[in-house]
Amino acid sequence: MFSKFTSILQHAVEALAPSLPLQEDFVYHWKAITHYYIETSDDKAPVTDTNIPSHLEQMLDILTQEERERESGETGPCMEYLLHHKILETLYTLGKADCPPGMKQQVLSFYTKLLGRIRQPLLPHINVHRPVQKLVRLCGEVLAAPTENEEIQFLCTVCAKLKQDPYLVNFFLENKNKRLEAGKEAGTDQVKDDPSSPDTGQNQNQNSSLEDSASQAPSPAEAKPSSVHNTLPNNDNYNLVSSLLNLTKSPDGRIVVKACEGLMLIVSLPEPAAAKCLTENTELSQLLTDRLGQFYRALPQSMDPLDIETVESVNWGLDVYNLKEDAAAFAGKRALISFLSWLDYCDQLIKEAHKSAAAVLARAVRERFFVAVMEPQLMQTSEVGILTSTALLNRIIRQVTSEALLQETIYFLLGEETGPETLAGITQHPLRHRLIEHCDHLSDEISIMTLRLFEHLLQKPCQHILQNLVLRCLEERNYSENKQQEEREEREHMENGQPHDAVDLEEDPLFSDLSPDNRLSSPDWLSCSPPASTEHTKPDGKTEVHKIVNSFLCLVPDEAKSSYQVEGTGYDTYLRDAHRQFRDYCGICQKWDWRSTPKPFEKCNLDSPFFEGHFLKVLFDRMGRILDQPYDVNLQVTSVLSKLSLLPHAHLHEYLLDPYINLAPGCRSLFSVIVRVVGDLMLRTHRIPEFTPKLLLVRKRLLGLEPEGMSVDHVTLLEGVIVLEEFCKELAAIAFVKFHASASTSP
Repeated sequence: MFSKFTSILQHAVEALAPSLPLQEDFVYHWKAITHYYIETSDDKAPVTDTNIPSHLEQMLDILTQEERERESGETGPCMEYLLHHKILETLYTLGKADCPPGMKQQVLSFYTKLLGRIRQPLLPHINVHRPVQKLVRLCGEVLAAPTENEEIQFLCTVCAKLKQDPYLVNFFLENKNKRLEAGKEAGTDQVKDDPSSPDTGQNQNQNSSLEDSASQAPSPAEAKPSSVHNTLPNNDNYNLVSSLLNLTKSPDGRIVVKACEGLMLIVSLPEPAAAKCLTENTELSQLLTDRLGQFYRALPQSMDPLDIETVESVNWGLDVYNLKEDAAAFAGKRALISFLSWLDYCDQLIKEAHKSAAAVLARAVRERFFVAVMEPQLMQTSEVGILTSTALLNRIIRQVTSEALLQETIYFLLGEETGPETLAGITQHPLRHRLIEHCDHLSDEISIMTLRLFEHLLQKPCQHILQNLVLRCLEERNYSENKQQEEREEREHMENGQPHDAVDLEEDPLFSDLSPDNRLSSPDWLSCSPPASTEHTKPDGKTEVHKIVNSFLCLVPDEAKSSYQVEGTGYDTYLRDAHRQFRDYCGICQKWDWRSTPKPFEKCNLDSPFFEGHFLKVLFDRMGRILDQPYDVNLQVTSVLSKLSLLPHAHLHEYLLDPYINLAPGCRSLFSVIVRVVGDLMLRTHRIPEFTPKLLLVRKRLLGLEPEGMSVDHVTLLEGVIVLEEFCKELAAIAFVKFHASASTSP
C-alpha cells in the first residue's frame, strides 16, 4: 500500500515539475530502477507492486520520442546512453534472476517493444545483439511458464527483424565449442569470446551477464543430429530455433501457432550458414517428422475413404476445434484434420525454406515418416488397412505442393529409376510394385482408390512421374517396326473404305471459329508416325487426323452404340474437355525436356526387346477386361488412360493414339487392346437377346433418365460397352485437339 502511494505521489510531482531534457529524464528513470535494487530489502514482492514497470515504459516512450524528433538513422543521446552503459545487459541479468518476481516478463516486454518501436537498426550493435541472444536462450526453458506469451512475442519480433535484414542472423549462430576451448586455454571458468564469432570486440572484462548457456545445453557432438543428411556438425548452435522449437510443445495452441510462424520466418532466410545450421544442429526435422508420425498413428485403423477424400481443406494455424461437431460427422475427423493441418505446415515450411534446407527437410520427411511410418501400412495384407492407408496417401499427394517435398514423395512411391524397365526388374522397388499391383486388386474398392492415386500423380508437375511410369519404356520406339510402305497402304485402305458414320471433325462448329488467340499454345510436338504420304494428304494436313479420329469413332460396331439415341451424349463435350485439359497439361509440361517429334528410327534400337512397363501392362490388362468389370472400375481405368493420352510427348502420343503404327511382334498398343475387346464384343452380342433395347435402357439408367426397375441380365457387359463407346469418343477428341494444337503452332 505504501509503495503504491509513493508511486502516485511521484507521478504527481513529475507532472507539476518542469519537463527535463530527454536525456536527463531517461537517466532519471534508469537510475530509479537501479536504486530500487540498492535500497529495497523485500525482494519477494512482485514487480507489479514496484515502480519498475512504469519507469521502463517511460524509458521506451523517451527513446521513441527522441527518434521521432531526429533525422532518420541518427542516434540520439538517450540511445547512446542505453548502448554505452549496457542497459540491456543489466536488464537481461535482472530478468534471468527474475528479481523481483515477474521481472523476466517486464524485461521480455521491454526488449520486444524496443525492437518493434525503434525504426533504426539496433541488432548490429554488439550491446544489443549480445543481450538479445542471451535472452533468446531463456525462452522456452519451461513449458507452460507464466512468461510464455512474452517469450513468443519477443522471439517473433526478433525473427521479423532478421527477415528484414537476413545477414544479421549470423549474430545468432553461436560456436560454443570454440568458446569453451578459449575459456579452458585461459585457465578460468569464464568463457572468452571466440575471435571468429560475430560478437568480436566486446571488452573481456565487461559484465558477462552471469550467463553462458554452454554449461546448460548439450554440445553439438552430444546432441542427436536431426537431419538424415547430417555428417560432421558445424559446431554452431542456433538458439533462436531451439527456443521456438521448445515453444511448439506448449499446451497453449496460440503459442504453438506463433512459434510455428517464427520458424517459418527463420527457415526462409537466404543465408547459407543459417540454413546449414538449421538442418545440422537443430531438432527441426525431428519435430516435423515425429509430429507427423504422432498424428498419423492417432488415426483410426479403418476410415471411410470418402470421408478422407471429402473432409474440408485445412490450413495450418486455422484449425478450429469443435469436438462435438467433429465426433458427430465421423469417427476420427478431429485426428484427421490435425494430421492434415500439420502436413500442410510441413509442406508450406519446406516451400518457404532455403533451397538446401528444403532438400534436407523433405528428405527427412521421406525417411522418417513415409518410409518408417506409412510404408508398413501400405504394404500390409489387410484389405481394410490397405484401403485406408491408400486413401490417406491419395489425400497427401493431392495436398503436397512444395517442389522438394513432392519430389521426395514421388521417390518414396516410385523410386528414383529412370532407365529402361524390364519384366524381371518390376519388383526392384517393392512399394511401386505393390501399388501398381493394387490397380488390379481383387477388391474393387482398392483397385479404384489406387487408380485414383495414380491419376492424381499424373497431374502433378513432376517430370519424374511420367518418366518412371511410362516414358522410359517408349524411348527406343521398339514397339514399332519401321515398315513405312505397308503402313501407307493400310492408311490408304482405311481412307477408301471409310465407314459410313465417319465424322468430318475439321468442320465441327466447336473448332471452326477458333481464332489464333483462342488456340492452344504448345510446341510442335505432334507428328503422326510414320509421315503421311503426300498423295493422300490435303494441303492443310488435316486428312491424317481425320482418318485417325474416325478410326476410334468407328471401332465400336453400330449395333453396340447407344449414345446417338440419347440427346446430349455426343462427342462435342469430349472436344471441349480435351481442349481445356490439354491446355492445362501443356502448361505443366512446357518446362520439361520432352521430345517434340518422334526419335528417328535410324537412331532407335529397334532390336532391343520391348516391355510396355508394369504400369501400362496393368492398365492394358484392365482395359482388356472392360466387358467383365464393374462400371466404376472401368470409369477409373479409362480416366487414367485418357490422362496419359493427353500428355504432349511424341512417343506417348504415337503409342496410345496412332492406330496405324506397325507394332513389332508380340507388342500391343492401346488401339490394339481395344480392337481385341471389340472382337470379343461382336461374338458376345449375338448371344444376348434384345441386346440393343437393353443397352439403351442401361444407358438411360446410368444417366438418371430411367428409374431403376427390373434387373437386366448381362448388366456388367452392357455397362462395359457403354464405357467403351464413350472412351473411344474421348480418344478421338483428344487426338483431334492435339493435332489442332500442333497445326496452330506450325510455321
